[in-house]
Amino acid sequence: MAGSTIAKLGTIAAGRWGMVTTAQAAEVGVSRKTLSSLTASGALERLAQGVYRMAGTPAAMLEIDTIRVHWLALGGTASLVAAGRSAAALHEIGDWFPGASEFVATTRRTTRIDGVRTRIRSLEAEDTVFVDGMPSMTVERTIADLVESWEDLSLVSDAVAQAVQRGILLRPTRLRELLDPLAQRSREPSGAALLERLSRASPSQVARHQESAEST
Repeated sequence: MAGSTIAKLGTIAAGRWGMVTTAQAAEVGVSRKTLSSLTASGALERLAQGVYRMAGTPAAMLEIDTIRVHWLALGGTASLVAAGRSAAALHEIGDWFPGASEFVATTRRTTRIDGVRTRIRSLEAEDTVFVDGMPSMTVERTIADLVESWEDLSLVSDAVAQAVQRGILLRPTRLRELLDPLAQRSREPSGAALLERLSRASPSQVARHQESAEST
């Protein structure tokens, strides 16, 4: 019985970084009591209320693991999208201290989970992407969201440079469009000018990227 139960949970966890929720377990007939027993035996590790990880599953970076746990604890649906610093962490750009996990949804979401921040935001389909199985703002939308959230522009500049260097800032035209409504408050005439300013702030990293591109 224990073997078949673990197999059921393993099938679910395989697509969720080795993690499973009480709600997902209930769907395959595994009770909370059984989850508690498996945790006591060491077959599961309790990560947060209602979220477990299969024993032996390699952990990711702590910040990314935390974002994943929070997303699962909130229901783990595609309509809940990582945003701001959390999206930057998933894309591995920027250099912010880990903080609250940030998500956007089209409707109001309330939660008692510590370290989680949600806000209402309707995103265009082209501005969302799955990063290792988690819905997130695209790199371009993430950068615009960081600017909109009044993050330090020098840190946003670093994120832009890293995205360019890694070749994951794929749609500069879209980024300029997203920055257009934010340009005036940054005392720039357009999104294009704001992007140029952000790019100039980390010239060494951008220059290294350009030199590498020219040599290939």
